[in-house]
Amino acid sequence: MRTATKTVTAFLSALLVLTTVGCPKKTVVPPEPFPPSPPPDTMTEKPIEPGGIESNLATIHFDFDKSDIRPGDAKTLQGNHDWLRKAGNPAVSIEGYCDPLGTSEYNMALGMRRAEATKAYLVRLGADRSKLSTISYGEERLVTQDESQYELNRRCEFKGVR
Repeated sequence: MRTATKTVTAFLSALLVLTTVGCPKKTVVPPEPFPPSPPPDTMTEKPIEPGGIESNLATIHFDFDKSDIRPGDAKTLQGNHDWLRKAGNPAVSIEGYCDPLGTSEYNMALGMRRAEATKAYLVRLGADRSKLSTISYGEERLVTQDESQYELNRRCEFKGVR
């Protein structure tokens, strides 16, 4: 009986410790909210400024293994959206890229998630979804192979569609 009592006491003590201590809490960072949708566009089409789309739309970057739009890049996308509206909403391809870490298949999927997240953000700003297309190049078109600068490869670029 004494052994059984000791075993039950030990079990209850361990259970008390586990329920009191528990697992460490995970910090949850809420995603950045999308901006409110603007009123419908009443602008008429205008010719694209010299230099074309590529020279007027800024590249955005992503954190390692992420496809979330960062606050600084949200401002960049706002500027890109404003330029697109002024240019008459031309057709644009959003290209997603990755660094060479990970498998080719994984990086192609991550590049597409980045391109789709960028498109969704622009649409939320009021861009015409039908004028935006997405493609992933994964790790196929690196900006740099210098490991200390891999963050430059984690990006979305904008190209004009003809």
